[in-house]
Amino acid sequence: MSLVLWLLQLVLALLFAGVGFIKITQSQTRLQQTLRWPEDYSAGTVKLIGVLEVLGAVGLVVPQATGLLPVLTPVAATALAVLMALAVLVHVRRGERSRIPLGVILLVLSLVVALGRFGVFG
Repeated sequence: MSLVLWLLQLVLALLFAGVGFIKITQSQTRLQQTLRWPEDYSAGTVKLIGVLEVLGAVGLVVPQATGLLPVLTPVAATALAVLMALAVLVHVRRGERSRIPLGVILLVLSLVVALGRFGVFG
């Protein structure tokens, strides 16, 4: 199970770091053209979401890999799951049905990492 968790952590970390970096570095106009949902939020809020995604990505890997406060890994996974639950709600509210499945998948995978690293799976 540890190998599966590590693979999930790495894949999720790469994904969240990538999309977070895009939200941090792209202009609000550009993000609105590609993602649409940022039109409902301020540029600062979108950048904050990006920062949280990047921090979550770091938290998925670094604490567990270094052994320094490894409890932060499931905490980061839980925080990312909450972030994805909120993202799914935004897409539901906006009627963006095609964007909901990815959010749900990332939510579930983040929960698997959180529960696995909290020791729920034995």
